[in-house]
Amino acid sequence: MPYYVRMMRREDIAQIAEIDREAFPTQWPPPNYRRELENRLAHYIVACDEAKKVEESEVEATPVEDFSGLTAKVRRLFNHNRFFRFFGNEVPPSGKEYVVGFAGIWIMADEAHITNIALRELYRRRGVGELLLISIIDQATELSFRFITLEVRASNTAAQSLYHKYGFTQVGLRRGYYTDNGENAVLMTTENITSAVFQAQLQQLKQAHSRKCGVPLYKIAQ
Repeated sequence: MPYYVRMMRREDIAQIAEIDREAFPTQWPPPNYRRELENRLAHYIVACDEAKKVEESEVEATPVEDFSGLTAKVRRLFNHNRFFRFFGNEVPPSGKEYVVGFAGIWIMADEAHITNIALRELYRRRGVGELLLISIIDQATELSFRFITLEVRASNTAAQSLYHKYGFTQVGLRRGYYTDNGENAVLMTTENITSAVFQAQLQQLKQAHSRKCGVPLYKIAQ
């Protein structure tokens, strides 16, 4: 399972748009991820397939950027090698990376709100979505947030099951939340993710996920 997680970059936007269209075909208008990357309160990560590359012509050059404050802290966290050590090699490979999924959070007071977790169809049910969720939780913990919230379609029972597994509970219902079909959204939140109980359970889940995938466990956060 040669996957690793890093921060989203501008050169990923074309691939992110493909994944977004595939995962959320009825969503209109689509998110402006270029603008999201410039939003200091929004942070996105991507999962890449270490064994696959994209053509050079498909990838834009990475611009020189200057980050400060919380944005810089987030990028330093994910640029550190330990965030590339969950599956496969200890350091991400060189070359044009193939993005297979992404996830995002918005910062709201003392909580991180998950905006989306999306995967290419061929990479679903391989543990990559769970990897992204684990990475989001670790990111939120490193940044000292206490809670993580999200909305999920009422019909998406598979996603709800994964969230329940990682300590999310249903706390409300937003009726008619999704504009494409008027579907309700289930509002979910965690307990305090900095608590010893939550972190102990998280470590157990990481170990179980590692065993299931048949690869050594590399801790993302101590």
